[in-house]
Amino acid sequence: MTHQFDKSRLPSRHVSVGPERAPHRSYYYAMGLTEEEIARPFVGIASAGNDSAPCNTTLDAQADICRDGVNAGGGMPRRFNTITVTDGIAMGHQGMKASLVSREVIADSVELSVRGHCYDGLVGFAGCDKSLPGMMMAMLRLNVPSIFVYGGSILPGRYQDRDITVVDVFEVVGKYAAGACPLSEVTEMEKAACPGHGACGGQFTANTMACVGEAIGLSLPNSNMVPAPYTTRDQIAHAAGVQVMELITRNIRPRDICTREAFINAARIVAATGGSTNGALHLPAMAHEAGIEFDLFDVAEAFKSTPYIADLKPGGKYVAKDMYEAGGVYMLMKTMMAEGLLFGDCMTVTGKTLGENIEQVTWNPDQKVIYDAKTPITPTGGVVGLRGSLAPDGAIVKVAGMHRLQFTGPARVFDCEEDTFAAVEARDIAEGSVVVIRYEGPKGGPGMREMLSTTAALYGQGMGEKVALITDGRFSGATRGFCIGHVGPEAADGGPIALVRDGDIIAIDAEAGTIDLQVDETELAVRRAAWEPRRTDYQSGALWRYAQNVGPAWRGAVTHPGGAAETHMYADI
Repeated sequence: MTHQFDKSRLPSRHVSVGPERAPHRSYYYAMGLTEEEIARPFVGIASAGNDSAPCNTTLDAQADICRDGVNAGGGMPRRFNTITVTDGIAMGHQGMKASLVSREVIADSVELSVRGHCYDGLVGFAGCDKSLPGMMMAMLRLNVPSIFVYGGSILPGRYQDRDITVVDVFEVVGKYAAGACPLSEVTEMEKAACPGHGACGGQFTANTMACVGEAIGLSLPNSNMVPAPYTTRDQIAHAAGVQVMELITRNIRPRDICTREAFINAARIVAATGGSTNGALHLPAMAHEAGIEFDLFDVAEAFKSTPYIADLKPGGKYVAKDMYEAGGVYMLMKTMMAEGLLFGDCMTVTGKTLGENIEQVTWNPDQKVIYDAKTPITPTGGVVGLRGSLAPDGAIVKVAGMHRLQFTGPARVFDCEEDTFAAVEARDIAEGSVVVIRYEGPKGGPGMREMLSTTAALYGQGMGEKVALITDGRFSGATRGFCIGHVGPEAADGGPIALVRDGDIIAIDAEAGTIDLQVDETELAVRRAAWEPRRTDYQSGALWRYAQNVGPAWRGAVTHPGGAAETHMYADI
């Protein structure tokens, strides 16, 4: 033990201190704890580990190693599990409606387990897309000393002497549908793309939010880009267990770390890495837990002045393993800090500021993944916010790797993703079209599905930048092409996207940040008067409950009032 703790102000006193807690202590004795161990602070170790997908299969083992670190730091580890919905498997069918909903279930389940058992601190392990923000949302909601640990990315697959990821498999499906390759190529790639444990290797949502974990200060420096199979992950898990006890000692909490400036830092990292557009959904949701006003437009504002400097897939060449070998997130932040792009005085889980942590890093000019911020890939970010008559509440597009930043064309309208995918497979999408997929928003879906199956199929057919695609749903971090998501207000709320008809001209300018429906306001008023709300097929269960409570995408698609409405905080019970 490295510390002696006074539990008189810690939540776990309610289940472990005093004669009246004898029944509670009897349960701990039943699990083999000693009197001395029961007297320690209790640390929840939340794992999203399961057998659903390779993203999550190493998490329980890492969480178990974290127990040793908590013990070494003088705490009492209490491991528990939460769910995940893995996007790569949920993609392209009704199962994707469960994905974003799972973020809320993860945050809620972690909150309830910590509340119910009165844990004094939290270390969270996550691997797949929504489990990362879900875990960090729970940390900000509870505000007990916490550390976030990413389980690590998968190593790249190899096919015909090149690195590939799962997005290549999604795209070869479109290539096959177009008659441009034999079925044997699909089969060979599907067997080669994912060679083992870990989350998707490109700068998709999982790795984007893993970068956010470090940039926002909730993760240990240079911990999250380490691939899942590397034994270094064991050292990281142990270190997190030790360090959370230091945070409890010093009473450093997530809301001390995740200030408004820290959220701006995080948004800049999303843009600088050409990260997932989902970052603009999850950052507002995390800020909401802390009572901080930080919406899509705040995220977009940070994007505007951030250069794109990390050459990562899907817009670039490299994967997370390459980013790690180049020096990781802190190497990226080293050059950004040198150009004044980050707030260096934000606290982190090291107990030091971000700037102090970055001072320990030496810039490596020989690596090829991260450009010097003075000479970026492009001068503005890899992700851009849009606003206009089609999206008064905003929209978002990833422009990393794109050559065309303006697009004007006639609308081709679909009311669900399945119909769109069928049209793509049938080669029934004309070049120059603006494909509109609506009634896929948070409420209208319900669940705000990602559209990777459709966008990847278009890309595989060679149509990636020959059409534009807009939706009130979402896109995978693996999506590339002229794809605009989070259009708000969503169709289910009668937003302008609900009024679009085939042939309407839509103009998009990702440089100017605009997206406009070129239809006379008089005509739109007639359509608006005739519009009627739609009833979804989900009239019970978790998806129904989500649809009743979820807010707009530009505020993070959150389902409760957030930290600003608190009258008490769990950490102070």
